[in-house]
Amino acid sequence: MLNEKLHSYIEGLISERNSLLMEMEDYAKQHNVPIMELAGIEAMLQLLRIQQSKNILEVGTAIGYSALRMAYALPEAKIVTIERDEDRLQQAEDFISRSGRSDHITLIEGDALDVENLVSVHAPFDVIFVDAAKGQYKKFFEIYSKYLHADGIIITDNVLFKGLVTETEIESKRIRNLVKKIDEFNHWLMSHPDYHSVILPVGDGVAISKRRGETQ
Repeated sequence: MLNEKLHSYIEGLISERNSLLMEMEDYAKQHNVPIMELAGIEAMLQLLRIQQSKNILEVGTAIGYSALRMAYALPEAKIVTIERDEDRLQQAEDFISRSGRSDHITLIEGDALDVENLVSVHAPFDVIFVDAAKGQYKKFFEIYSKYLHADGIIITDNVLFKGLVTETEIESKRIRNLVKKIDEFNHWLMSHPDYHSVILPVGDGVAISKRRGETQ
């Protein structure tokens, strides 16, 4: 992970977002809603631009911030996004309705572990972005990777979890168990026989996975 001074320097170079996105960032801070860190989402958006992504699945809408960032950055893309929390979904609907990009975003209400049938009709996806319950990352990957386009990528956020994956002594049992699950996911992902993966130490840690070619 980058030290705080360097992290602040990089974030200071990032251009201001439009007024709606800035409002969403303020809302997230005030209401303790986890949204992707600026440096992490900028790295992801650049990757999606290079990928020229057209059909994106997001597991974990929250208030719709990442979905809108993707919709603004990729005007031709269609985004399907899943959220189980009714209040956050309602807030996402409100923000998205004001964005001018609502025709490009499909909201699916429910637990991502249970709505596969609703998501599959929108497949295949050339990008799957996982940013939901960290303890379920492996299950999300296993459920939805089958709907990934042959040349697609899977992006997973928060895989370094504020650097806690390197800590050996964590007082909170809940956090300790969560860190253990993230660490287990990271090791599973990096040794997956069907995917090449890399973890970038930007934002809160971003994993990028691409299916291995048949001849590799």
